[in-house]
Amino acid sequence: MGDIFQSAGEALLYGLIGFLVMGLGFVALDLVTPRRLADVVWRERNRGAAVVLGGQMLGVGLVVTKAIGASESEDGLGYGLLSTGVYGVVGVLLMTAVFALVGLLAPGPMGAAIFEDRDERPHPAAWVQAVTYVGTGLMVGAALS
Repeated sequence: MGDIFQSAGEALLYGLIGFLVMGLGFVALDLVTPRRLADVVWRERNRGAAVVLGGQMLGVGLVVTKAIGASESEDGLGYGLLSTGVYGVVGVLLMTAVFALVGLLAPGPMGAAIFEDRDERPHPAAWVQAVTYVGTGLMVGAALS
């Protein structure tokens, strides 16, 4: 019975680390977009911004999942939590860098394009950015295997 409670406690701690990394990812995306992301997604109900944010959260979740798996072979819970956090932050930094790079290569301001909804459809650039986040998350996760 004690193992169940210990495992539940560890799951809670890893979940908190994942939550913090996802929060950092949200802040990072908010910093590289032209308007306040929370307002655009929840108040304006912008589909393009929601697609990008969803892709980013999925990418971050993939990195954190792989980081937790990789930390199981590490020395102790504290080290596992620390390594999961560090790997998660590295994933967020890489995803943000890729977002900026795609924005530099794309014609016009990328942040403005993803916030553009036409006929209630997200701009195609929103889908590109969302999949770029997921792809980056998969690559970072593969590096942890």
